[in-house]
Amino acid sequence: GARKLMRPFSVLYVEDNADLRESISSLMQAEGREILALANAEEALDAMRGQRFDLLVTDVSLPGMSGTDLARRWLEPDANRWVVLCSGYEFRQGLASIGPNVRSLHKAFEPEQMDALLAEIEASIRTSEG
Repeated sequence: GARKLMRPFSVLYVEDNADLRESISSLMQAEGREILALANAEEALDAMRGQRFDLLVTDVSLPGMSGTDLARRWLEPDANRWVVLCSGYEFRQGLASIGPNVRSLHKAFEPEQMDALLAEIEASIRTSEG
């Protein structure tokens, strides 16, 4: 049968380092995916008010509000939303305390790791939508 047109999978990506922001957002690009890349949590909060995103990918250490606090704000309306926290150090404290669908990527991640994680999250979201 004709495959129903799927809406784009939308990712909000927050990273204050411009070079990194550019390279990672182009890495995340894929067919059927929309990436909005922003420099800080404050811009991200504004974007969240006006638009619906499937996934928040954020650097933890941001100027102003931290990525972890941003993630908590993002999860307020729906604790089951998906978050990927990117950090230069390993998360020792439980990510589950932030939300059930919170994952972390160590800053030195390989493109394949990011790709696999996004694909897994996208598949999970699309499945739950039926």
